[in-house]
Amino acid sequence: MDVLSDVIAVMRTGQPRSARVTWHAPWAQQFASVPGSAGFQMILQGPCWLIPSDTDPVPLAVGDVVLLPRGRGHTLADSPSTRPTVPACDPSDPQFLERHATADTVGEPVRADAPVTVTLCGAYQLDPARAHPLLGSLPELIHLPAHLGRHPELRSTVDLLATELERPRLGTDAIIPALLDTLLLLMLRTWFDEQPADGTATGWAAALKDPAITAALQAMHREPARPWTVATLATQAGLSRAPFARRFTTLLGQPPLSYLTWWRMTTAARLLQESDAPLSAIAGRVGYASEFAFANAFKRHYGTPPGRYRHTT
Repeated sequence: MDVLSDVIAVMRTGQPRSARVTWHAPWAQQFASVPGSAGFQMILQGPCWLIPSDTDPVPLAVGDVVLLPRGRGHTLADSPSTRPTVPACDPSDPQFLERHATADTVGEPVRADAPVTVTLCGAYQLDPARAHPLLGSLPELIHLPAHLGRHPELRSTVDLLATELERPRLGTDAIIPALLDTLLLLMLRTWFDEQPADGTATGWAAALKDPAITAALQAMHREPARPWTVATLATQAGLSRAPFARRFTTLLGQPPLSYLTWWRMTTAARLLQESDAPLSAIAGRVGYASEFAFANAFKRHYGTPPGRYRHTT
């Protein structure tokens, strides 16, 4: 897989949750902060305001998408002056809504001519032990305004998801999780695509636009077991050793082999949790010639031996 797909695959855990909600003004709903998750809000119909806890309210239009990569708390409302009158919603709480639901929530009091807003919200569970540095490089809140003719894949996926939630049919239980995973990738892709290509971007936003660094990252992700050196990674990048090492470290904040070790250990942790493969097989898949060497490296990284990690996580 490519780097972005790998990042999501290694971090995602559990089942995503989603809901299509109809609101009748006046209304306001607070969404609790949920560390270890990513959340999104999409406006399908009507007026809406996003009210962060520490910045000015943001008006949202139909088609706007808001991604909260680290589960930041926030409020949605029909107006910045409307205050929540119900408990905060915790999207990770199974008692709040069914895993995939459609709800009609009315404000107080209800008027026949009250403006109606329809939102699509969702949350993804992320494993904090496998948090990729790419996630840490993202802003707390990503606002992707709707623009006619832009982001057609994102718009189409939103429409498909909204339809499945509103009118469940045969296959809906399989379709919705697949659409949610697609949606997360498209939201991140859209944000990365919109970052400036004039050299002002930094971190992962810049690294994923740099063909040389991307080639090296792809090589590490594609073959983590290969005995990579800075020189062989530089060859993949099409650069000489020293300029490659400097560029990689400048953009990503760590040397190439440090990132390689982190990726190997993160991959091993996922394999320990999600498979019954013996430790020797996992060691080989992440580049260690012996189970003993792998166990020592894993314990240095996670503070616990791989066998114990497998049975306690």
